[in-house]
Order: sequence, then C-alpha cells, then structure tokens
Amino acid sequence: MGEFSEKETCGTICLKYLLFTFNCCFWLAGLAVMAVGIWTLALKSDYISLLASGTYLATAYILVVAGAVVMVTGVLGCCATFKERRNLLRLYFILLLLIFLLEIIAGVLAYVYYQQLNSELKENLKDTMTKRYRQPGQEGVTRAVDKLQQEFHCCGSNNSRDWQDSEWVRSGEAGRRLVPDSCCKTVVEGCGRRDHASNIYKVEGGCITKLETFIQDHLRVIGAVGIGIACVQVFGMMFTCCLYKSLKLEHY
Repeated sequence: MGEFSEKETCGTICLKYLLFTFNCCFWLAGLAVMAVGIWTLALKSDYISLLASGTYLATAYILVVAGAVVMVTGVLGCCATFKERRNLLRLYFILLLLIFLLEIIAGVLAYVYYQQLNSELKENLKDTMTKRYRQPGQEGVTRAVDKLQQEFHCCGSNNSRDWQDSEWVRSGEAGRRLVPDSCCKTVVEGCGRRDHASNIYKVEGGCITKLETFIQDHLRVIGAVGIGIACVQVFGMMFTCCLYKSLKLEHY
C-alpha cells in the first residue's frame, strides 16, 4: 500500500486506513446490493408481470445499478486514498453521494410501494388473471398465474369462483375446465374440470393475500438493504472529507 511520507501526520495515516477498511467493506456491500437486485429480477420476475405498477421492478434495477457502481467506486476509493490524489477523492465523494441518493430512492420506493401494494392487488390482480390468462400474447402472465397457484397452493385471486368470470373459461377454449389445471393439488391434464375441494385449492384461500405477503417480504429486504448501505456511506463521505482536508493542510 506504499510508504507514507514524512510529512504525514498520525491523523492522516489513521484516516487512510479507516477509508481503506471502509472501501473493502463497501465493495462487499456493493456485491450484496447487486446480488439482491439480480436475485429479484432473475428468480422473482415471473410475478412482476402480475403487477400493474413498475415500482417493484424499478427498485430492483436501481439496486443492480447502485451495486455495480459501488464496486467500481470501492476500487477508485482505494486508489484515491493511497495515491493521495485530491481530484480522485473529489470524484470518489461525488460517486458516494450519487450511490447514496440511488439507494435512498430505492428504499423510499420500496416503502411507498409496500404501503400501496394491497390496494393495487385488490384492484388489478383479478382482472389480470381472468382477462389475460391463456390469451394471445399473454404467455408471461399465463406462466406467472400457473406458477403462483402451484407455488402458493391457491386458486383465483380471492377464491376459485373468480375463474367463473375468466375470458378463457367463457370462451370454451378451456375444454370444460372450471379452473386452470394449476389449481389442482395434483396436476394432470384436464384435472381442472372438477372443482371439488379434494381436487383443487378451494378452501386454502385466494392468491391475493399470499402474493401480497410474498412481495412485501421482498420489499422489506430491498428497503433494508438500500437504506442500510446508504447509512453506512455517510461514514465513508465523512472520512473522505476529513482526508481531503488533511491532505490540503499538509500541502502548505
């Protein structure tokens, strides 16, 4: 990490090591932030097509971008610290501030969407399931609905009777099915023709409350990660300002 010049004070040396330690932790935090964003997009993306709002998707993208910038910034911070380049320290501080704002935005979006999720699902999920399931060009929604009903052991938005209003069932294309086969406890071709509680998830409740709980759990993770890392960055910006000021004084 280089030798320290004779002019360097103990305070400057301590600040350098503090900032270096912060950058190591910061780089790892950036990796964690990006991983949470990618995990949300890659593994949970099926359910995104069932949401009317793009807020959930936006928070995930913000975390991916912020995580990538954090990792680059961590490397830049180490270079700026031990090369004693004040222009690099300025750039480092600006990037920290930018990431701080991005993560605060992600945290706030997650919190706001958390509050409005229930009303959004109540207003839109039934229409999405009944009007877009098995319709031309809606393959993503169809896959999401089937996965939702199988994974969470539910049938319909509020209950299995919601499928009576389905465009797919009414059109006759359902082949005398009363509910999709994904409502069945044991999925076999055509099992949706029998809607008895022994055959389908009829008494286990609708999908709306289960999807809401699922998304709210992930919003809590996104919000906590975004705001948690943002709070840690405050210390990084403080250390950077102190080191910048210390280097400035030592040049005189």
